Amino acid sequence: MTIAMRVKPKVPEPPALDTFALLSMRWAEGLTAELRRRVVTETTVRRVQSGRFVCRKGEPVENWIGVIEGLLKLSSGSREGKTISFTGIPAGGWFGEGSLLKSEPRRYDAVALRDSVVAYMPRDTFTLLLDSSVAFNRFLLTQLNERLGQFIAMVEHDRLLGPEGRLATELAALFNPHLYPGNRSTLRISQEELARLVGLSRQRVNKALKRLVEDRLVRIDYRDVTILDLERLRRYEG
Repeated sequence: MTIAMRVKPKVPEPPALDTFALLSMRWAEGLTAELRRRVVTETTVRRVQSGRFVCRKGEPVENWIGVIEGLLKLSSGSREGKTISFTGIPAGGWFGEGSLLKSEPRRYDAVALRDSVVAYMPRDTFTLLLDSSVAFNRFLLTQLNERLGQFIAMVEHDRLLGPEGRLATELAALFNPHLYPGNRSTLRISQEELARLVGLSRQRVNKALKRLVEDRLVRIDYRDVTILDLERLRRYEG
């Protein structure tokens, strides 16, 4: 008589905290040794599979969230099923400070566009940095100012420009040196991910990319987009 043994599926272990990656972020540059120790001790990381939520609209905001590896999309959906894409968050980017400062429910969803490693800094740790570090406050002031400028430009271009201009604006935003210092000139991203990010069909994104290539603003390789002229890309109107 054979007895079948039920084997529980192995639950993947959470990724180890990459201390170097965390403390090499721009916001950590001016922290004291004790504050850096608190950040490492209290911040957790999770693997988030492509298509899964990192955080949800309407939930309490208890963490400042950063991308160690991967790419996220911030968006908001209506009850009728309409979705608005706000921006992408590549590796090195952090978000959610506005909701933490105002203590309001989260106003958008964050979804992984590819398998990602995400850091969660608890509210208490974030508040400690805010209360203890002048350098951290300066970083946040710049972060909020850059984010405001980014969203103003996106609203303007979304209402006034066609697909080529919208794609150019989104690509330029992903290379903002203050918000995403990890991005230099090349971003590993597929046309499918760009389509989901901008809210266009893959075919339309492909056509818009070809136009940007013809205008010598970007170079396209396999799953890579290289920016050739960031300033012109920011001002591009199609």
